Amino acid sequence: RRRSIGHLGRRVQATIVSSRLGVYTRRFRPPTLATSRSTHQLHPAFGLPQDTNSMTPTSARRVGLSEAQRPFFFGIDVGGTNIKIGIVDDDGGTLAFRQIPTQKQLGPADAVARIAVAASEMLIDLGLTLSDINIVGLGTPGTMDIPKGMLLQPPNLPTWRQFPIRDELSLALSKPVVFANDGAAAAYGEYWVGTGSELASVVMLTLGTGVGGGIILDGVSLDGQHSHGGECGHVIIDSSDDARACPCGQEGHLEAYASATAVAKRTAEILNNSDRASTIRPRVESGELLTSLMVAEEANRGDALADEIVMQTADYLAIAVVSLVHTVDPEGVILGGAMDFGGNADELGRRFVGRVRAGFQQNTFPLLAEKVTIDFASLGGDAGYLGAAGLARAAAKASG
Repeated sequence: RRRSIGHLGRRVQATIVSSRLGVYTRRFRPPTLATSRSTHQLHPAFGLPQDTNSMTPTSARRVGLSEAQRPFFFGIDVGGTNIKIGIVDDDGGTLAFRQIPTQKQLGPADAVARIAVAASEMLIDLGLTLSDINIVGLGTPGTMDIPKGMLLQPPNLPTWRQFPIRDELSLALSKPVVFANDGAAAAYGEYWVGTGSELASVVMLTLGTGVGGGIILDGVSLDGQHSHGGECGHVIIDSSDDARACPCGQEGHLEAYASATAVAKRTAEILNNSDRASTIRPRVESGELLTSLMVAEEANRGDALADEIVMQTADYLAIAVVSLVHTVDPEGVILGGAMDFGGNADELGRRFVGRVRAGFQQNTFPLLAEKVTIDFASLGGDAGYLGAAGLARAAAKASG
């Protein structure tokens, strides 16, 4: 069944900022975008190719201008490496897409200016103007103050502290901006036009360098009183004295066990502290970087240690899923992010998600075991900008 969007309530509406025309040219000097060749770099945590200058979305549904449904929205997903920008129609189709490097060392004001330049170029390429854009959605990493539109202390963007990114982007684009956590934006993308499009509510976990997440209940992103709602990667799954340390500084959090970084670290610890045979060992000894991608490759080739690491990761996720489902009772749980072990298209991925399901069903109530679905995300890296656009769309509808 297809569910309705639902109304977002005061908290999302409070993130809409009135447009202030003509300020951009006085506040910023738009830089000229470099015309460098498209390059691919290996992500340090999991060894996946990262396109640093792309104009093609990977999973989104493309639509032409003649078939697109108005109104149109900008969706912007800011990451530590790249910024993704999409022009999205009312049905979640992508009219245009641009990816630019974050260049975080240049600071947030420079990034906002470059987003504005890229957005302007995208509109020109389509023969559109800013008047064709209804509202803008923006997703960024936390920590943040969503009602105030502030970046606070984002670990992946250490020089972007205490920056009013929502208001500055609104000034640069002369459009109202809806501000969201990037995990919440990705979750909303999957809820709106992805794996969760037939569900009324979802919890999403994103597995990458860390573990992100978002919670969407009846069309509302659960942001919380302090803009820290949906921090699913920091659910405690181990309260023992020797619990693993999380990058946030606490111990026993899911991220310390089930991120791509944690998968590589757990594997390295076994190799370093034992003489256990594994086809991973000669690859590392030859100088290759140990990543979760390498672990997945060797698990697919039948290496027992690699397979054990992957299945243990599923067990850790299942513990967190039980806690999250018992807390918010969603209709479905979605596993996203770059580390999906091949997803539903790969036998290892299917065993991985099956193990998560089994662990969840074993430790939850019978009704939830029967009713709650657990599956992989379907939008890939496009979920963030699509979800940001979707949140903007929903906020615009809620405000009339």
